[in-house]
Amino acid sequence: MSGDGPAAASADAPLRILVLNERDLEHPKAGGAEIHVDRLFARVAAQGHRVVQYASGFRGGARHARIHGVEIERRGPLPAYYLGLPLRVVRARRRGEFDVVVECLNKLPFYSPLYAGVPVLALCHHLFGEVVWDQAAWPIAAVVRSAELGLPLAYRDCDFLAISPSTHDDLVARGLRPERIRTSLPGIDRPARAVDPEAPRPPRLAYVGRLEAYKRVDLLLEAAALLVPRFPELELVVIGRGAERERLESRAAALGLAERTRFTGFIDDAERDALLAGARACVFPSRKEGFGLTVVEANALATPVVARDAPGLRDSVRDGETGRLVSGDAPSDWAQALAPLLAEDAAALAMRRHALEFSRRFDWDRAAAELLEAVEACAAKGRVRTRR
Repeated sequence: MSGDGPAAASADAPLRILVLNERDLEHPKAGGAEIHVDRLFARVAAQGHRVVQYASGFRGGARHARIHGVEIERRGPLPAYYLGLPLRVVRARRRGEFDVVVECLNKLPFYSPLYAGVPVLALCHHLFGEVVWDQAAWPIAAVVRSAELGLPLAYRDCDFLAISPSTHDDLVARGLRPERIRTSLPGIDRPARAVDPEAPRPPRLAYVGRLEAYKRVDLLLEAAALLVPRFPELELVVIGRGAERERLESRAAALGLAERTRFTGFIDDAERDALLAGARACVFPSRKEGFGLTVVEANALATPVVARDAPGLRDSVRDGETGRLVSGDAPSDWAQALAPLLAEDAAALAMRRHALEFSRRFDWDRAAAELLEAVEACAAKGRVRTRR
């Protein structure tokens, strides 16, 4: 423990793991990254390891909570959370509370290797890169973009666990050491009921996820407007919440799609799954994702996906087999990729079957085992340093 606290735990003792992630599963803005973190660390905690997450506060959120065996300590609001977190970690280190830190590297970097005092594993969903200019106001985007520039130096000796080949390649391209980067694909939550891929479905297109600018949900609307003459009964379902909802609703109205488009906001898993299982295709035009967890979740409901040929999404869509990949922002290209799936012919039904089969490869137990292996290897390096 760098000499500041009690000696690090022995190789056979349960680990004490500190997780740094801005949001926990109960945060109003929790998304795919928070689901991923929850599913993995719930399984790690169930094996007897102590897991504590430092998260930001939110209105109505208790300072302390326990979610699926993980102890959540919330401090906020967001600026105070980031400013105060290094001191919190240093104090915990001096009390000898943790053997290893897992930093979730998917928003603003914490730079925890500079002050953690124990080994750090960076669990990387994705880095924003240039996409941050679409996601945030320019002062915030400039801070995030600048913060990312220091990663190769600050995290040079840090172990990484990337959730997709695209994220792995992005880290290497930024100057991180490839021999320190493992790749582990996520799992998915299996649907409660089996789905028949051959069953007829209404001419429905769906989107599920945050409604943010970089997700480019407007492309679904633009493509749908081109498809209506061919599929006059076409309906659209936009599942999720976010800052873009009002603008997207206005755009749907301007395109004459208001009566056939349903913006659901937040809905429970059962209703979401029922809507996705009744769609002929899901659409994900996002400019960048860590992996595209919702893509495979749609596949588990025998629903093919048309997504952008972009980092993360190209890892989760098998082009021509479980869905289609589209390059660029031309609505006509998106409409062309969607039309065969809306036709619900033999080729479309075959793609549904392939999507369902592909989804069976993604398992949380396997992903959690790979995470724990990486955490244990990281912690072992700390024990070696302590003995020296």
